[in-house]
Amino acid sequence: MKEVATKNAPAAIGPYVQGVIVNNLFYSSGQIPLTAEGDLVEGSITEQTNQVFENLKAVLAEAGSSLDQVVKTMVFISDMNEFGKLNEEYARHFGAHKPARSCVEVSRLPKDVKVEIEVIALVK
Repeated sequence: MKEVATKNAPAAIGPYVQGVIVNNLFYSSGQIPLTAEGDLVEGSITEQTNQVFENLKAVLAEAGSSLDQVVKTMVFISDMNEFGKLNEEYARHFGAHKPARSCVEVSRLPKDVKVEIEVIALVK
């Protein structure tokens, strides 16, 4: 198992790593809308989802992967009424690539953000 860490995404805010590589698969920890410097991106679900994807791109790049290599995503959203807006931003980042996905509404996320996403991806 190889730990993945980059300064281009926010540091873990608990006892975990940004991600790990096992048998040519990258497993990310959940990414929330923090900048690489650790500042919270407040605002709409669209703005927060965009920041989450910027973080995912950074940890995927460090792992030797990319969004087009993602095979599965797990999406946690604090308000299912924003599902449509989340989907629009999600689709914008993935384009034609459509990995398998789970999406669940949760009662609360770290730092009271609106969205958290984790991914499993192939490593090139």
